[in-house]
Formats: sequence, C-alpha cells, structure tokens
Amino acid sequence: MPAWQLPDQISDILPAEAARLERLRRRLLDLYGRYGYDLVQPPLIEHLESLMVDQARDLDLRTFKVVDQGSGRLLGLRADITPQAARLDAHQIQNKGVTRLCYAGSVLHAQPAGLLSSREPVQVGCELFGHDGLEADLEVQELALASLDAAGIQQVRLDLSHRGIFLALRDRDAALAACENDVLLALQSKDRVRLSQLVSGLAPETAKALLELLDLYGPASGEHNIIAKARRVLPQLPLITDALNRLQAVADSAMFSEHPQCVLTVDLADLRGYRYHNGVMFSIYCEGLPNAVVRGGRYDGAGRVFGRARPATGFSLELRELLEIAQQDGADSADAIAAPWQDDPALRQAIAALRRDGKRVICLPDAECGSWAGQRLVFQSGRWVVA
Repeated sequence: MPAWQLPDQISDILPAEAARLERLRRRLLDLYGRYGYDLVQPPLIEHLESLMVDQARDLDLRTFKVVDQGSGRLLGLRADITPQAARLDAHQIQNKGVTRLCYAGSVLHAQPAGLLSSREPVQVGCELFGHDGLEADLEVQELALASLDAAGIQQVRLDLSHRGIFLALRDRDAALAACENDVLLALQSKDRVRLSQLVSGLAPETAKALLELLDLYGPASGEHNIIAKARRVLPQLPLITDALNRLQAVADSAMFSEHPQCVLTVDLADLRGYRYHNGVMFSIYCEGLPNAVVRGGRYDGAGRVFGRARPATGFSLELRELLEIAQQDGADSADAIAAPWQDDPALRQAIAALRRDGKRVICLPDAECGSWAGQRLVFQSGRWVVA
C-alpha cells in the first residue's frame, strides 16, 4: 500500500476547502456567541466510560478504542462532542442556572454514519443545560435555523419527532426492550415488512402503535395535522400525551412565523440520533443532501453519570457536509497581493502595513511575481505601492 494512501472514508482538507471551512466555522461560532453560548474545547481522547452517556450502544459502536500505555485503562477517541459537553456542565462548570456551551472540532467514527460519510466529521454544535421548558427547545431550533442562514441556506425542512413516545411503549411492554435496536432501525428506514416481523411477538396494542408510527408523517397544523391524528391512533398513555402536547406547542410557536422559508413537518418514526435522546427531537433537511444537515433534541439527565443530572437540549451539524451546499463567500487566492521576495526594509514595511490592514500578501520569486495576474507590490516614484 502506498505510504500516502489514507484509510477508507478519511480524507485531507486541501487549501481552498480548508479556508472556506474555517471562515464558516468562525461565522457560526460568532453567531453562537451572540446568543450567549460560550466556546469549549474538550479533548479528542478520554476514558471510555466518560464518552458512553446512558450506555448508548450506537455511540459505543462508533467509538475507536485504545489502551492507555500509562494507566492500562481503556480510552476512547470521541465520536460525538455532546457527552463531553454534558460532562463539562455537570462536573467542571457546575452553574446552578442555565449554561450555554458551543464547540467545533473533529470527531472520529469507527463506523461511518452513511455510505459516503467521512469517518472524521468536523462537528459544530450548541448545548443548553439547566432548563426543561419549551423556551429551551425553541431556542436551539431557532439557532439551528440561523446556522443554515449564516451559510446562505434558506429553503429548509424541519422534521419534529419525540423519543418519549417510543420510550413509553417500551416501558409498558418489556418484550420491546429485547428487540429495541432492530425496531428502531426498521422505523428509521420505514421498513413495514421488517417491522411487522419484529413486532409479531409484542403485545397487540404495542405492535399496532409501532406500525402506526410509520404513517404518522406530515404537517403539524391544518386539516391533516399529524399530531391530532397521533392522539387518535396511539395509546392514551400519560407519557405519550405529554410528548404530543410538547410537539404541538413547538409547532405552534411564533418562532416559525419568522422563518417562512422553513417547512415544518412531523415524522414520529424518524428517531435517528444517538440513543441518549429522550424527548423532543428535530432534523433539518436541505435540497442537495439526502441526509439531515442538522440533528438535535433533548437528552435530559445525561449528566447523571458525571454526578449531576440536568435538563439538556442541543444540536450539532457536520461542517464539511454543510460546506457542500453553502453559498460561496467570494474570498479566494485572487484577492492576494504578490510581493517580490527581497530583503528591502521599505518593502518589508509596506508588506507589514498591508497585512495589518487585513490584506493577504504573498512573497514570490521575481519571475513568479512578474507574471502574477492580480495585484502586485511594485516600486514606483521611490516607494512601494499596490498596482
């Protein structure tokens, strides 16, 4: 194997893409700062148990594991930054009130999220701890939409779901826990044949409710309101009623009137996302990408393993995927100014002044500088000027 060849679904980020990626990252982090979210930078590697929130098996399968030669303990290379944010809130920051954190960094996946997905995504996101009210759910959804707007993407579809409906069915029917993983996969892929096979051994009311979830997709208001239909066809369990009430309150929020370009739908079978989610969930889809660009939702109590359970909600996005459909920002190497590579004090002062003003100045050998198609520093009338 050639020494330069990278592992499958691992790739370099070359200069043009890296520059665009960094500009978008800064734009998003500046946006989050204006909402009061403080930037954190957790480590790439931790003790494995710190990364496994609520024993999330799907997260465990994506986590690279190595042995620490110093301590002999098992370490994990993070596959998701959300558990690290929960650890920081619970153990390091320990605010009594609301805590808002944001982050941007690479994660590593032992198994890719999709056929064409990178195993080293650049994850950007926000997490809000300490408030279980509807206001927190709406804030992270608003910020997720604002993130796409900052990338020049406006026509989007936001799908709402609620993990609590599935959890209510599982709590009532112990047999569902034994086939939970397979049932969730069948629901996510909307595979009615496979789901029918899996639920055949469950209580009839449970099996019927799970099959009904496949058809509970559509608008959140009007004549064909899916939430209203769900109230009619799903079991009248308190947790399910609470979940539907919460979804309807989100759908009725005035926030969506401020985003007329956002189509709001409900999909109660869309339970993608890590298994630690346990409340309102949302996914945002954009034209040009088959998978959700943003995923988020509630994961109340995730900090319990770190000694302090708190209400929590947030979202994350994969920056490289977002960059594929983001509008070009117009900055490229053509904006650079070429300067001759000479040890001339006046030239060095001119270059330094331009760089202080935020200009990009590239020093080149005389031959390359002379053939530069853009702006150049030239010596005219006894001084260096841009021409």
